[in-house]
Amino acid sequence: MNSMLKADGRFWLTLDGRNFLGRGRVELLQRIRETGSISKAAKAMKMSYKAAWDAVDAMNTAWGSPIVESGPAGSRLARDAEQLIAAFQEAEAQHAAFMAKLAESLPQRTP
Repeated sequence: MNSMLKADGRFWLTLDGRNFLGRGRVELLQRIRETGSISKAAKAMKMSYKAAWDAVDAMNTAWGSPIVESGPAGSRLARDAEQLIAAFQEAEAQHAAFMAKLAESLPQRTP
């Protein structure tokens, strides 16, 4: 068996020192965009509606203005949500590249 040291790290964007946007929340936002519904997005992710609503509410509250706008016709992403998704994806890609480079610099066990 060839064991190697690896670097592992989860990536979150934080706001005021608290986790704000991670991979799961980005997926939730993308599913809301696709379905036009928090409920349908939650079902697609196999999560409860309450968990999805709580995540949306936490993001809206922390951001100070709606990221997801809901009404009688369903839910949609605000412009800020689209910008946040893009920023997260770019930052996460840079983080992944950094982690790969870090892993290359770790000492390896010789057989």
